[in-house]
Amino acid sequence: MDVRTFIAENLHLRPAPGVPEIRLYTAHPGSGLARLRTDAPEDLPPYWAYSWAGGILLAKHLFRDPDIVRGRRVLDLGAGSGIVGIAARKCGASSVIATEIDANAIAAIDLNAAANNVTIEVLETDILSGDRAPNVDIILAGDVFYDAELAGRVLPFLAACLSAGVEVLIGDPRRRSLPLASLRLIAEYAVPDFGDGGAQSVTGGVFTLEA
Repeated sequence: MDVRTFIAENLHLRPAPGVPEIRLYTAHPGSGLARLRTDAPEDLPPYWAYSWAGGILLAKHLFRDPDIVRGRRVLDLGAGSGIVGIAARKCGASSVIATEIDANAIAAIDLNAAANNVTIEVLETDILSGDRAPNVDIILAGDVFYDAELAGRVLPFLAACLSAGVEVLIGDPRRRSLPLASLRLIAEYAVPDFGDGGAQSVTGGVFTLEA
């Protein structure tokens, strides 16, 4: 199955909840996402097809303060739908690299970027396994602390990047594994969240990582 064709034909291109400046291919009850799944144990939930609070928080914050990324090289960590990287490009980032480990997400990010008339470099890689900080000015990480195992890999990676001079911004609705003791809150917004069932808004934060 051609994933790009499937997404374009079966998902709805609509404004992102809470961030109407961006349009995303979004799942709905009739989209049939199960046809993209496999029986492999490493198969992941389709995070790229829904709106999660962390990405919405960061995208909303960038539109409020575009100088955060204007003229800067950006890494969108665990990009999902690409909403954060798209927001960064729309706000004037000189370049955006989006990293993902889900091949379906890679296709979705390409389509979403094209739908928003921006260019994003997409890498299918587990960047957390790298031994050096990426060559960027700022890392934007939305909803990357949703379980303890992942948090245990993400925090050391981001701390190493911070030590190398890379700024780090995190968007999160205070999920259980968020390392609040290492963060400083800089903004709060009420946003919708698929991770909470999508029925109600949650109040989440944008945080900087503290040295």
